[in-house]
Amino acid sequence: MDFLPQPLADYVAAHTSPEPPLLRNINRETHAQVLMPRMLSGHLQGRVLAMLSQMVRPRRVLEIGTYTGYSALCLAEGLAEDGLLYTLDINEELEERVRGYFAESGFGDRIKYLIGNALDVIPSLRETWDLVFIDADKRYYADYYDMVLPAVRPGGFVIADNVLWSGKVAQPPDPKDKDLPAVLDFNARVQQDPRVENVLLPIRDGLMVVRKKVASR
Repeated sequence: MDFLPQPLADYVAAHTSPEPPLLRNINRETHAQVLMPRMLSGHLQGRVLAMLSQMVRPRRVLEIGTYTGYSALCLAEGLAEDGLLYTLDINEELEERVRGYFAESGFGDRIKYLIGNALDVIPSLRETWDLVFIDADKRYYADYYDMVLPAVRPGGFVIADNVLWSGKVAQPPDPKDKDLPAVLDFNARVQQDPRVENVLLPIRDGLMVVRKKVASR
């Protein structure tokens, strides 16, 4: 998922603010103790998410896909004083670990951690979102997008992870990759959506940053 030559990637990391101690610990423990640690946002992407959140100063954030809580805590860094972050995940096996991290972070009372299928949970959330981060089952990216965009405030943002899919989006189709068509469909859907403006950032595995137009409904 990292496309830069290693010396250049090391230079970028060396000139990016370091991870806070708790996030560094989550990074280390996830790689040592949890399956599929590549799902973690990591240092550079985490600092990007924190910076974007600090720019937006959101009152309401929705994260679809918690994993071990790293990205949620990055996004929480930019919350407004009365802000809340909802994070959804279907994997209850990580719940105790993640709740422990949230409690340790100081953001515990501002994070609503919900276990369940996001397609079922999202319609029950009666909020207007300033910022949404999508990082869950790629097969449902388009569905998540269609569900949340009407509830995003005009001028609000949706960010989606893994939209370069390890570079496969620009290669001949791989019939064995069942997620690639969904990623391609999502990227095309965003690009063609007149309600939004978007930029695909080649950070790690690709971040699609989407801004809902102010005149959009």
